[in-house]
Amino acid sequence: MITPATLHIRCGSDIRDKLVAGGIVGDYLEFSDPVCQGPLPPGMVDSGDALIERRAHFITREYGMPFGEARRKLLAEWDGLKQARDRDHLLLWFEHDLYDQACLIRLLAWFRRNPQKAGGTMALVTLDRHPAVDRFIGLGQLEPEHLAALVPTARPVTDAMLAAAATAWNAFRSPDPAEVAALAADGVAELPFLAPALRRHLQELPWTRDGLSLTERLALRAAAYQAAPPSDLFRAVQDIDPQPFLGGLMFEAVLRRLEQAPRPALQRDPDGRLAPTRHGEALLAGFADWLESTTPEHWVGAVDLANDPPPWRWDEDAGTVVR
Repeated sequence: MITPATLHIRCGSDIRDKLVAGGIVGDYLEFSDPVCQGPLPPGMVDSGDALIERRAHFITREYGMPFGEARRKLLAEWDGLKQARDRDHLLLWFEHDLYDQACLIRLLAWFRRNPQKAGGTMALVTLDRHPAVDRFIGLGQLEPEHLAALVPTARPVTDAMLAAAATAWNAFRSPDPAEVAALAADGVAELPFLAPALRRHLQELPWTRDGLSLTERLALRAAAYQAAPPSDLFRAVQDIDPQPFLGGLMFEAVLRRLEQAPRPALQRDPDGRLAPTRHGEALLAGFADWLESTTPEHWVGAVDLANDPPPWRWDEDAGTVVR
Protein backbone atom coordinates (compact mmCIF):
# COMPACT_ATOMS: atom_id res chain seq x y z
CA MET A 1 0.00 0.00 0.00
CA ILE A 2 1.40 3.39 -1.01
CA THR A 3 1.48 5.98 1.79
CA PRO A 4 3.34 9.26 2.31
CA ALA A 5 5.93 7.16 4.17
CA THR A 6 6.72 5.10 1.05
CA LEU A 7 10.16 5.53 -0.48
CA HIS A 8 10.37 5.07 -4.25
CA ILE A 9 13.80 3.95 -5.49
CA ARG A 10 14.88 4.16 -9.13
CA CYS A 11 18.13 4.31 -11.11
CA GLY A 12 17.42 7.80 -12.40
CA SER A 13 15.16 10.80 -11.97
CA ASP A 14 13.09 10.29 -15.12
CA ILE A 15 9.85 9.34 -13.35
CA ARG A 16 10.19 11.46 -10.19
CA ASP A 17 7.85 14.24 -11.32
CA LYS A 18 5.55 11.82 -13.12
CA LEU A 19 4.89 9.91 -9.92
CA VAL A 20 3.78 13.15 -8.27
CA ALA A 21 1.63 14.02 -11.29
CA GLY A 22 0.06 10.57 -11.13
CA GLY A 23 -0.93 11.03 -7.51
CA ILE A 24 1.61 8.48 -6.24
CA VAL A 25 2.65 9.73 -2.83
CA GLY A 26 5.94 9.15 -1.05
CA ASP A 27 9.58 10.22 -1.18
CA TYR A 28 12.06 9.46 -3.95
CA LEU A 29 15.63 8.14 -3.95
CA GLU A 30 17.78 8.09 -7.06
CA PHE A 31 20.30 5.24 -6.98
CA SER A 32 21.88 5.54 -10.38
CA ASP A 33 25.61 4.85 -10.51
CA PRO A 34 25.76 3.35 -14.05
CA VAL A 35 27.65 0.17 -13.17
CA CYS A 36 26.94 -1.21 -16.65
CA GLN A 37 29.86 1.01 -17.71
CA GLY A 38 33.24 1.69 -16.17
CA PRO A 39 35.47 0.05 -13.55
CA LEU A 40 34.29 -2.33 -10.84
CA PRO A 41 37.66 -3.56 -9.53
CA PRO A 42 37.39 -6.80 -7.55
CA GLY A 43 37.92 -6.48 -3.82
CA MET A 44 36.53 -2.95 -3.48
CA VAL A 45 33.49 -2.75 -1.18
CA ASP A 46 30.37 -1.41 -2.90
CA SER A 47 29.71 1.46 -0.52
CA GLY A 48 33.36 1.92 0.45
CA ASP A 49 35.36 5.08 -0.14
CA ALA A 50 37.81 3.40 -2.55
CA LEU A 51 35.13 2.31 -5.03
CA ILE A 52 33.20 5.56 -4.67
CA GLU A 53 36.37 7.49 -5.53
CA ARG A 54 37.08 5.22 -8.50
CA ARG A 55 33.55 5.50 -9.82
CA ALA A 56 33.53 9.30 -9.34
CA HIS A 57 36.74 9.62 -11.36
CA PHE A 58 35.19 7.51 -14.12
CA ILE A 59 32.00 9.61 -14.18
CA THR A 60 34.09 12.77 -14.39
CA ARG A 61 36.27 11.48 -17.20
CA GLU A 62 33.52 9.93 -19.30
CA TYR A 63 30.42 12.05 -18.59
CA GLY A 64 31.95 15.42 -17.77
CA MET A 65 30.50 15.85 -14.27
CA PRO A 66 32.93 17.69 -11.95
CA PHE A 67 34.66 15.24 -9.63
CA GLY A 68 33.42 16.84 -6.42
CA GLU A 69 29.85 16.78 -7.67
CA ALA A 70 30.12 13.17 -8.83
CA ARG A 71 31.57 12.06 -5.50
CA ARG A 72 28.91 13.93 -3.50
CA LYS A 73 26.16 12.40 -5.64
CA LEU A 74 27.43 8.85 -5.12
CA LEU A 75 27.86 9.40 -1.38
CA ALA A 76 24.34 10.83 -1.14
CA GLU A 77 22.90 7.80 -2.92
CA TRP A 78 24.55 5.41 -0.48
CA ASP A 79 23.50 7.51 2.50
CA GLY A 80 19.95 7.48 1.18
CA LEU A 81 20.06 3.70 0.81
CA LYS A 82 21.31 3.27 4.39
CA GLN A 83 18.47 5.45 5.68
CA ALA A 84 15.98 3.50 3.55
CA ARG A 85 16.32 0.52 5.87
CA ASP A 86 14.20 2.41 8.42
CA ARG A 87 11.31 3.10 6.05
CA ASP A 88 8.03 1.23 6.39
CA HIS A 89 7.69 0.52 2.69
CA LEU A 90 10.08 0.61 -0.27
CA LEU A 91 8.85 0.50 -3.86
CA LEU A 92 11.52 -0.21 -6.49
CA TRP A 93 11.02 0.86 -10.12
CA PHE A 94 13.33 -0.99 -12.53
CA GLU A 95 12.70 -2.07 -16.11
CA HIS A 96 14.26 -4.94 -18.04
CA ASP A 97 17.40 -3.45 -19.59
CA LEU A 98 21.02 -3.90 -18.54
CA TYR A 99 21.38 -0.50 -16.91
CA ASP A 100 18.37 -1.07 -14.65
CA GLN A 101 19.01 -4.73 -13.95
CA ALA A 102 22.64 -4.12 -12.95
CA CYS A 103 21.57 -1.37 -10.55
CA LEU A 104 18.77 -3.59 -9.25
CA ILE A 105 20.93 -6.60 -8.36
CA ARG A 106 23.46 -4.28 -6.73
CA LEU A 107 20.73 -2.72 -4.60
CA LEU A 108 19.07 -6.03 -3.66
CA ALA A 109 22.42 -7.62 -2.84
CA TRP A 110 23.11 -4.71 -0.48
CA PHE A 111 19.73 -5.13 1.22
CA ARG A 112 20.44 -8.81 1.70
CA ARG A 113 23.56 -7.84 3.66
CA ASN A 114 21.81 -4.89 5.33
CA PRO A 115 18.18 -5.86 5.99
CA GLN A 116 15.28 -3.48 6.53
CA LYS A 117 13.92 -2.87 9.97
CA ALA A 118 11.51 -5.44 11.39
CA GLY A 119 8.12 -5.07 9.73
CA GLY A 120 9.43 -3.11 6.75
CA THR A 121 8.27 -4.20 3.30
CA MET A 122 9.79 -3.96 -0.16
CA ALA A 123 8.14 -4.46 -3.54
CA LEU A 124 9.30 -4.28 -7.16
CA VAL A 125 7.65 -2.80 -10.24
CA THR A 126 9.37 -4.33 -13.25
CA LEU A 127 8.37 -4.82 -16.90
CA ASP A 128 9.75 -5.20 -20.41
CA ARG A 129 6.79 -3.94 -22.44
CA HIS A 130 3.76 -1.67 -22.19
CA PRO A 131 0.74 -1.30 -24.48
CA ALA A 132 1.08 2.50 -24.47
CA VAL A 133 4.32 2.44 -26.49
CA ASP A 134 5.21 0.52 -29.64
CA ARG A 135 8.72 -0.31 -28.47
CA PHE A 136 9.20 -0.17 -24.72
CA ILE A 137 12.66 1.06 -23.76
CA GLY A 138 12.06 2.43 -20.29
CA LEU A 139 9.65 3.68 -17.64
CA GLY A 140 10.44 7.24 -18.60
CA GLN A 141 8.37 6.75 -21.78
CA LEU A 142 5.18 6.31 -19.76
CA GLU A 143 2.67 8.95 -18.72
CA PRO A 144 1.76 9.56 -15.05
CA GLU A 145 -1.48 7.60 -15.33
CA HIS A 146 0.40 4.61 -16.75
CA LEU A 147 2.82 4.65 -13.82
CA ALA A 148 -0.06 4.87 -11.35
CA ALA A 149 -1.66 1.81 -12.96
CA LEU A 150 1.58 -0.15 -12.45
CA VAL A 151 1.56 0.22 -8.66
CA PRO A 152 -0.85 -2.72 -8.12
CA THR A 153 1.44 -4.94 -10.22
CA ALA A 154 4.35 -4.58 -7.77
CA ARG A 155 5.73 -7.93 -6.58
CA PRO A 156 6.89 -8.35 -2.98
CA VAL A 157 10.66 -8.76 -2.80
CA THR A 158 11.26 -12.18 -1.26
CA ASP A 159 14.26 -13.74 0.42
CA ALA A 160 14.72 -15.87 -2.69
CA MET A 161 14.90 -12.73 -4.86
CA LEU A 162 17.45 -11.18 -2.52
CA ALA A 163 19.56 -14.35 -2.61
CA ALA A 164 19.37 -14.58 -6.42
CA ALA A 165 20.39 -10.93 -6.73
CA ALA A 166 23.34 -11.44 -4.38
CA THR A 167 24.54 -14.40 -6.44
CA ALA A 168 24.19 -12.40 -9.65
CA TRP A 169 25.94 -9.33 -8.25
CA ASN A 170 28.84 -11.44 -6.99
CA ALA A 171 29.17 -12.85 -10.51
CA PHE A 172 28.98 -9.35 -12.00
CA ARG A 173 31.81 -8.30 -9.67
CA SER A 174 33.99 -11.27 -10.66
CA PRO A 175 36.90 -10.83 -13.09
CA ASP A 176 35.85 -14.18 -14.59
CA PRO A 177 32.82 -13.45 -16.81
CA ALA A 178 32.11 -17.16 -17.15
CA GLU A 179 30.07 -16.81 -13.93
CA VAL A 180 27.83 -14.23 -15.58
CA ALA A 181 27.65 -16.36 -18.73
CA ALA A 182 26.32 -19.30 -16.70
CA LEU A 183 23.54 -17.17 -15.22
CA ALA A 184 22.71 -15.70 -18.63
CA ALA A 185 22.44 -19.19 -20.10
CA ASP A 186 20.52 -20.84 -17.26
CA GLY A 187 18.20 -17.94 -16.40
CA VAL A 188 17.28 -16.55 -13.00
CA ALA A 189 13.72 -17.56 -12.15
CA GLU A 190 13.33 -15.03 -9.33
CA LEU A 191 14.36 -12.12 -11.58
CA PRO A 192 12.91 -12.93 -15.02
CA PHE A 193 14.52 -10.05 -16.94
CA LEU A 194 18.01 -10.55 -15.55
CA ALA A 195 19.33 -13.27 -17.87
CA PRO A 196 18.76 -11.31 -21.13
CA ALA A 197 20.30 -8.24 -19.49
CA LEU A 198 23.37 -10.23 -18.45
CA ARG A 199 23.74 -11.57 -21.98
CA ARG A 200 23.64 -7.99 -23.24
CA HIS A 201 26.34 -7.15 -20.68
CA LEU A 202 28.57 -9.91 -22.05
CA GLN A 203 28.01 -8.62 -25.58
CA GLU A 204 29.91 -5.48 -24.49
CA LEU A 205 33.06 -7.60 -24.27
CA PRO A 206 35.20 -7.59 -27.44
CA TRP A 207 33.79 -10.08 -29.92
CA THR A 208 35.88 -12.86 -31.36
CA ARG A 209 35.28 -11.69 -34.93
CA ASP A 210 36.65 -8.13 -34.70
CA GLY A 211 37.36 -7.09 -31.11
CA LEU A 212 34.39 -4.69 -31.10
CA SER A 213 31.64 -4.66 -28.51
CA LEU A 214 28.08 -4.81 -29.78
CA THR A 215 27.53 -1.09 -29.09
CA GLU A 216 30.75 -0.16 -30.86
CA ARG A 217 29.81 -2.21 -33.91
CA LEU A 218 26.29 -0.78 -34.07
CA ALA A 219 27.70 2.75 -33.81
CA LEU A 220 30.10 2.08 -36.68
CA ARG A 221 27.33 0.56 -38.79
CA ALA A 222 25.06 3.55 -38.18
CA ALA A 223 27.84 5.99 -39.06
CA ALA A 224 28.70 3.97 -42.19
CA TYR A 225 25.08 4.09 -43.32
CA GLN A 226 24.97 7.87 -42.88
CA ALA A 227 27.52 10.24 -41.36
CA ALA A 228 25.78 12.00 -38.49
CA PRO A 229 26.34 13.93 -35.25
CA PRO A 230 26.43 11.93 -31.98
CA SER A 231 22.80 12.69 -31.09
CA ASP A 232 21.56 11.25 -34.39
CA LEU A 233 23.80 8.20 -34.09
CA PHE A 234 22.43 7.63 -30.59
CA ARG A 235 18.88 7.49 -31.91
CA ALA A 236 19.91 5.28 -34.82
CA VAL A 237 21.66 2.78 -32.56
CA GLN A 238 18.71 2.70 -30.16
CA ASP A 239 16.57 1.64 -33.12
CA ILE A 240 18.82 -1.30 -34.06
CA ASP A 241 20.11 -2.41 -30.65
CA PRO A 242 18.30 -5.62 -29.59
CA GLN A 243 18.21 -4.32 -26.02
CA PRO A 244 19.20 -0.64 -25.74
CA PHE A 245 20.39 0.38 -22.30
CA LEU A 246 22.65 3.41 -22.65
CA GLY A 247 21.74 7.02 -22.07
CA GLY A 248 23.05 9.76 -24.33
CA LEU A 249 26.13 10.62 -22.25
CA MET A 250 26.97 6.94 -21.88
CA PHE A 251 26.73 6.42 -25.64
CA GLU A 252 28.94 9.45 -26.31
CA ALA A 253 31.61 7.83 -24.13
CA VAL A 254 31.58 4.87 -26.54
CA LEU A 255 31.89 7.20 -29.52
CA ARG A 256 34.89 8.96 -27.95
CA ARG A 257 36.64 5.64 -27.54
CA LEU A 258 36.10 4.94 -31.23
CA GLU A 259 37.18 8.42 -32.24
CA GLN A 260 40.16 9.03 -29.96
CA ALA A 261 41.95 5.67 -30.04
CA PRO A 262 45.53 5.57 -31.37
CA ARG A 263 44.04 4.15 -34.58
CA PRO A 264 40.59 5.76 -34.68
CA ALA A 265 37.59 3.94 -36.06
CA LEU A 266 35.53 7.13 -36.37
CA GLN A 267 36.43 10.57 -37.68
CA ARG A 268 34.58 13.88 -37.39
CA ASP A 269 34.02 16.30 -40.29
CA PRO A 270 33.93 20.12 -39.90
CA ASP A 271 30.16 19.95 -39.33
CA GLY A 272 30.54 17.54 -36.40
CA ARG A 273 29.31 14.47 -38.27
CA LEU A 274 30.99 11.15 -37.51
CA ALA A 275 31.88 8.59 -40.18
CA PRO A 276 34.11 5.50 -40.18
CA THR A 277 37.80 5.86 -40.94
CA ARG A 278 39.42 3.33 -43.25
CA HIS A 279 40.32 1.40 -40.12
CA GLY A 280 36.67 1.55 -39.07
CA GLU A 281 35.65 0.19 -42.44
CA ALA A 282 38.18 -2.62 -42.08
CA LEU A 283 36.73 -3.45 -38.66
CA LEU A 284 33.21 -3.62 -40.06
CA ALA A 285 34.45 -5.91 -42.84
CA GLY A 286 36.14 -8.22 -40.33
CA PHE A 287 39.63 -7.47 -41.63
CA ALA A 288 40.96 -5.86 -38.42
CA ASP A 289 40.82 -6.32 -34.65
CA TRP A 290 39.81 -3.38 -32.45
CA LEU A 291 41.78 -4.64 -29.44
CA GLU A 292 44.97 -3.85 -31.34
CA SER A 293 44.09 -0.15 -31.51
CA THR A 294 41.76 0.68 -28.63
CA THR A 295 42.44 3.01 -25.70
CA PRO A 296 44.35 1.65 -22.68
CA GLU A 297 41.70 1.55 -19.91
CA HIS A 298 38.45 -0.21 -20.62
CA TRP A 299 36.35 -2.21 -18.18
CA VAL A 300 33.30 -4.40 -18.72
CA GLY A 301 32.05 -4.91 -15.19
CA ALA A 302 34.97 -6.35 -13.25
CA VAL A 303 36.81 -7.44 -16.40
CA ASP A 304 39.82 -5.18 -16.97
CA LEU A 305 40.46 -5.58 -20.68
CA ALA A 306 43.65 -3.51 -20.63
CA ASN A 307 45.36 -5.75 -18.07
CA ASP A 308 43.87 -9.15 -18.79
CA PRO A 309 46.01 -10.91 -21.40
CA PRO A 310 44.72 -12.87 -23.16
CA PRO A 311 41.51 -10.86 -22.88
CA TRP A 312 38.08 -12.35 -22.49
CA ARG A 313 35.92 -12.17 -25.60
CA TRP A 314 32.32 -12.82 -26.51
CA ASP A 315 31.64 -15.60 -29.01
CA GLU A 316 28.25 -14.76 -30.51
CA ASP A 317 27.94 -18.05 -32.38
CA ALA A 318 28.57 -20.13 -29.24
CA GLY A 319 26.67 -17.68 -27.03
CA THR A 320 29.35 -17.61 -24.36
CA VAL A 321 32.68 -16.08 -23.31
CA VAL A 322 36.07 -17.40 -24.38
CA ARG A 323 39.71 -16.55 -23.87
